[in-house]
Amino acid sequence: MTPRFDSRNGVPLSIPPTITIFPMEILTMLSQKARYALRALIALGSRQTEEPMLIADIAEEADVPRKFLEQILLELKKRGIVHSHRGKFGGYTLGRVPDDISFAEVIRTIDGPLALTPCASRTAFRRCDDCKDEVTCAIRKVLLNVRDATSDILESHTLAHALADEKAGRKTRRKAAIL
Repeated sequence: MTPRFDSRNGVPLSIPPTITIFPMEILTMLSQKARYALRALIALGSRQTEEPMLIADIAEEADVPRKFLEQILLELKKRGIVHSHRGKFGGYTLGRVPDDISFAEVIRTIDGPLALTPCASRTAFRRCDDCKDEVTCAIRKVLLNVRDATSDILESHTLAHALADEKAGRKTRRKAAIL
C-alpha cells in the first residue's frame, strides 16, 4: 500500500503498517522560525531599492507575525545577515549581497546545527549519551552522509537562487492568471 499525502501540507493521510516512522528526537524538521527567517530575507532581497524596509512591511510581505519577526531579525543582525537602520526612515536591509547569504547560514543561525544528531555535527559535536563506540556506529555513519548531503545542498543554495526562483514563480503565476 502506497502512503497518501495531503497535497496542501504533505501530512500523511494514512500510514501503512509497513512504514516505520522515526521518533522526532532522531529526525528533525526545519523550524517555523527558520522558514520565517528565509521568507523575510526573500522579502528584503526582492526590493528594487536599497532603502531600508520597515519591519511592518517585511512582516506583511513575508506573512510573518511582527513580534516574532523582531526576534528573528535581531538574530540575523548579530550574524551580519541583515543591517538595521535607525531613525525616521529606518528599517532593515540585507547585510550582504544575496549571493553571499546561503540557506545553510540562515538555518544554522536560527535553528543551530544541520546535523540530525550531535555526534554527526561539525559545529556542535557531542558524543551521543547511549553510544558505545562512535567510530564504528552504523547509525552515525549514515547520519554523517545525511549531514554532508544536506550541508552541500544548503551551502550551495543562496538567497540569490531563491530570489530568482521567486521571480520565475511570479511570472508563471501571472501567465496562468492571463490564460
